[in-house]
Amino acid sequence: MSTTVTTTQPITAENVLRLFPEVNTTLIGTARDSATQDTDLAGYDEEQIRLMDEMCIVLDENDKPIGSASKKICHLMTNIDQGLLHRAFSCFLFDDQNRLLLQQRASEKITFPDMWTNTCCSHPLGIPGETGATLEESIEGVKRAAQRKLGHELGIKKEEVPLEEFRFLTRIHYKAPSDGKWGEHEIDYIIFIKPSRKVTLDINPNEVKDAKFASEQELKDMFKDSKLKFTPWFKLICESMMFEWWEHLDNGLEKYLDEKEIRRML
Repeated sequence: MSTTVTTTQPITAENVLRLFPEVNTTLIGTARDSATQDTDLAGYDEEQIRLMDEMCIVLDENDKPIGSASKKICHLMTNIDQGLLHRAFSCFLFDDQNRLLLQQRASEKITFPDMWTNTCCSHPLGIPGETGATLEESIEGVKRAAQRKLGHELGIKKEEVPLEEFRFLTRIHYKAPSDGKWGEHEIDYIIFIKPSRKVTLDINPNEVKDAKFASEQELKDMFKDSKLKFTPWFKLICESMMFEWWEHLDNGLEKYLDEKEIRRML
């Protein structure tokens, strides 16, 4: 797995808009060309193709929004290698035993199919309520996006994961290829939630192949199993910070919250 950005140009609004005329200069935008008619997506699952029309938030290297572009444009490696960067989130949901809810991505997924990962990984979109220019606004947008995607992927009801119970830790800037065509280049907001009430799962099989709660030791044992594959961002987070945060989930997590600096993991 490579995590090296190959672009030699700074990721600025000027450079991004010059290189990528497909980027809408407004945050609230729509895809200019439907992914359903796209040869790049021929042969993939119909529902996953449809989701490629969703509009991600395009960023400069300091997490300042430049505009919006389709999920498809943001995830092509040819664009990523020229510096196209977007906003994402990784949500970690714990139960009352401090076990982490893991999911295995569905085989239908276009990027990183069949891989195990944290509870929910997705993007705030260029829609009202999920965008943000300041860090505070962006965190709120990410929380709303996480609530939306927990429902879409795992069937968790909004009232089971209220916005005020999400806790923001930090942002990571990373790049990871999925295959020769697709990949990720994101500023990824890391958020935890230990809901005050038990969540009920109603898994969407087009998004999630399997799900399970795991203790710290059970997850470490899973990492040792050569038959299992994990998403690169999840491994990066676990190898650098995750287990220390986990140990302080109920006592002392406050000192890790609301980090202002972006962690560069490239």
